Amino acid sequence: MATYQDSRYNIALPSGAGGSLVHIKTIAASSDSTISFVDGTSDVVLDNTYRTYIFKFINIHAGSDDVLFSVGFRDGSTAYDATKTTTLFQTEHNESDSGTPVFTYATGDDLAQGTGFQVMTRNLGTGNDECASGELWLFNPSSTTYVKHFMFKSNINSNDDSSDASYGAGYCNVTAAIDAVQFKFNSGNIDAGTFKLYGIA
Repeated sequence: MATYQDSRYNIALPSGAGGSLVHIKTIAASSDSTISFVDGTSDVVLDNTYRTYIFKFINIHAGSDDVLFSVGFRDGSTAYDATKTTTLFQTEHNESDSGTPVFTYATGDDLAQGTGFQVMTRNLGTGNDECASGELWLFNPSSTTYVKHFMFKSNINSNDDSSDASYGAGYCNVTAAIDAVQFKFNSGNIDAGTFKLYGIA
């Protein structure tokens, strides 16, 4: 198992992934409406240098209550509106162990040839201890032949004091290369948090 080590995170690649993680860019959010990784801008690489890219989002805190954290992909224009087909399921367990734990397919948050942003978490609050963390994998974004697959997983301490995990995947159904990725909430700013981009060499 290959491992990337920096001063704060010890990140291991899954068995069979091969290669090693190469750190490309870190962005610290501070009351930002969006966080964007654009190929060729501010030292960001998102091209055929690597076949696989990994985005880590760490302790993402919302500026507004009960919001959705989402991702969009740009396919050469100025808008993050690449056509996507996706699937998403979620689990929930309250920290008081009250109620019934939830495991559900999120039919309202999947996309069928949609151009909107893909939801990655729901119901994030503004409490001091409420935040989201997770990762997004993007495969071969520079391909102009095949669709561009992606998958993500995340966990939050939600606005109703529960652990909410989300697992999703999909593909950008475009022949153009994906040259930028953007993260945002459906309302309000990204109050704080760290975003990291890695390539697999």
